[in-house]
Amino acid sequence: MADTIKVRIGMQMARELEFEVDDAEAMVKSLEKALGNGDALVWIADSKGHRHGIAASKIAFLEVQGEEHPFGVGFGSV
Repeated sequence: MADTIKVRIGMQMARELEFEVDDAEAMVKSLEKALGNGDALVWIADSKGHRHGIAASKIAFLEVQGEEHPFGVGFGSV
């Protein structure tokens, strides 16, 4: 199985969604396309094959984990 990349999406509420995806760049392009077209839902497939529909109007930010920092930064990271 290919390495996965963790993706976290902040919503316009006190919640974030986090997914592991195989192709973060394709997911970003899909998100940009959906937002540009005014689509109501953005569909994301995670590395386990699950599909998630997210209300596009509620997305506040998108964070893609960089390959140069494969592990978290902060307290307790080793």
